[in-house]
Amino acid sequence: MSLLFVCVCVCMYRCNLPPLTRGYAEHIGKRTHLVTANPSIIDKRFEGLEWSRRPFLESMRVYNRSFIYMPAFSSYIGTEPSFRAAHTLVDASANQTVLFAHPEFLRHVSAFWAARDVSAGRLTTGLFMVTLALSLCDQVDVYGFWPFSHGPDNKPLSHHYYDNEPPNRYHAMPQEFLQLWQLHKSGVLRMQLGDCEGAGR
Repeated sequence: MSLLFVCVCVCMYRCNLPPLTRGYAEHIGKRTHLVTANPSIIDKRFEGLEWSRRPFLESMRVYNRSFIYMPAFSSYIGTEPSFRAAHTLVDASANQTVLFAHPEFLRHVSAFWAARDVSAGRLTTGLFMVTLALSLCDQVDVYGFWPFSHGPDNKPLSHHYYDNEPPNRYHAMPQEFLQLWQLHKSGVLRMQLGDCEGAGR
């Protein structure tokens, strides 16, 4: 998956709190209204905010007044780092506002897709965001949802545009992709699979 974010009407949702260490800062935050941050990212990339909060706060500056969406209650190990991230932003008077996903939302979305043959131990953040977007917006454009190691042109792709860390083994990404592709074919959303420069946006 080379890129993972959702363009929704006049709102831009971006997933997985992309790092700013490889020159992406000028592109990442300019049009982002909501960015997701899994608790595991807080633990791995920012050492759980136990030792220093500065790298986390510096990485958040690019997001201006974006909302930071965290599934704090999706697992018991995610609650503490989520609250720590929220308190860090409040204590620093940062511009961003943290939103915690309601446990019932997480449960109902998981049940919805399970009934449609997405047999995942855990849905991807991207599918949660697409579901949210479809419930709020008239038009949804999806970019970068591609679960395979080679693109449609058969060129090799990294898992994300900023790293090639393998996907979580609990995810069923090909099944998710098939569901999104069917929604694309039926006109419910629009998937952009090729170069974004040709997307007309």
